[in-house]
Amino acid sequence: MFDILKAKESFMNYVRQFDLTNDKIHLKLVHTLEVVHTTEYLCHHENITGVERDLAYLIALLHDIGRFEQIKRFNSFDDRNIDHAKLGVQVLFKEGMIRNFIDDDQYDEMYDNYKTKTKGAEAFSLYSLKTLPESTIEEDISLYGLQNSDKLDNFRVKNIESIQTLFSISDADFYSQRVSQNILKDIENHTLILKENRHNEVDMWVSYMAFVFDLNFTSSYLFIRENDYIHRNMERLHFTGDLKEDMLFVEKTCQSYIEEKCK
Repeated sequence: MFDILKAKESFMNYVRQFDLTNDKIHLKLVHTLEVVHTTEYLCHHENITGVERDLAYLIALLHDIGRFEQIKRFNSFDDRNIDHAKLGVQVLFKEGMIRNFIDDDQYDEMYDNYKTKTKGAEAFSLYSLKTLPESTIEEDISLYGLQNSDKLDNFRVKNIESIQTLFSISDADFYSQRVSQNILKDIENHTLILKENRHNEVDMWVSYMAFVFDLNFTSSYLFIRENDYIHRNMERLHFTGDLKEDMLFVEKTCQSYIEEKCK
């Protein structure tokens, strides 16, 4: 359907206009390429082939393209400044850059966009929702897979990036916080944690672990278990006291859930 190598070259040409020495820019560049890799893993294990596989690869490559302009403007991942998914829609569809990645325009009509009615535009916005609308689950496995791939690579990112890069606060400020009780309750109930329910950066950290409650393929859970991501992410940080007890509860609950899903 399209040339993935040519699409990757076009993507790199776009990214080179930004400051690649910026930790946040570099994080999102590596993240994008890893999401493509993780998408390949899921497609292989779930036997996703043909057009659906190609669409999954393309969406994976372009899903965070709005982040680069967001970071350039605000040096932040905070969507309260500007919604990076909508910014990606603008860059790709309103400014026409999508044609740099795929010549065929028939898949631009994948999903209805709320303003432009350009269906493909919404494909690059939907991934940023915590859960995809029910109507998309059976209609397009490529979007469903992208949601999984994006969440899976977040475990890798959280295993290597510093607190400063992730949250723009010091280690001391991060470790001085506690997990909010409503967040611990969500973990206990195996519930995805919504942005509006988080109160601090520690809550944000736990919310990333809670991604395990919103995956849709057995291979997604196998991927996490193979990489031992939950334990590695928790072990790398230096929790103490009550905060350590909270995090041990989070780790144990998430690990048990993953094991159940792998059966």
